[in-house]
Amino acid sequence: MSDAAEERPYHHGNLRAALLEAAGRGLRERGADQLSLRDLAREVGVSHAAPRRHFPDRQALLDALAETGFAQLDSALRAALAGADDAFPSRARAAMTAYTRFATENAALLELMYTSKHRPGATQIVEAAEAPFGLMGELIIQGQEQGALQAGDPERIGIVLFATLQGIASLINGNFVKPELLDALVETAVEQFLRGARPHS
Repeated sequence: MSDAAEERPYHHGNLRAALLEAAGRGLRERGADQLSLRDLAREVGVSHAAPRRHFPDRQALLDALAETGFAQLDSALRAALAGADDAFPSRARAAMTAYTRFATENAALLELMYTSKHRPGATQIVEAAEAPFGLMGELIIQGQEQGALQAGDPERIGIVLFATLQGIASLINGNFVKPELLDALVETAVEQFLRGARPHS
């Protein structure tokens, strides 16, 4: 390999970001098992050793992808909530729609996020997950404060909500339900959630 080729990685604008972007595409198209640092180096046009400046091994790359995924999910939820009004039903609908869209548009990434989160020693991924999950927890508490949701353990209510959303996403990702039904299913889930979790009169 020429000296010029070896020097290329040091002149790459933002190698880490380029590698993560390429890895994200590879994850969607081929799955996590097919990702390799050598292939990614070839794709972004750097020497095969260059990625190791940012990712010592393949697991480090996968962990970074998972962290990035949780950050993207957090951004999607915050953007959705920013566009909703202050009433809890509106905010719940916005967050639930944003989550299921993210989960169906990034199925392979979502699976990687959750499997990586439970890997021993994955403290940075767990910390990255706290932002979007904390946001959903705050939403449940807001619903209780507004009187839209019954009092009680907000975590338990949140788990039921999460299970519902994850179930819808899993059905779509597994080709059991057509993707175009997503919005209608989420709307039904919102209605049932609000009706079932509201305070007893």
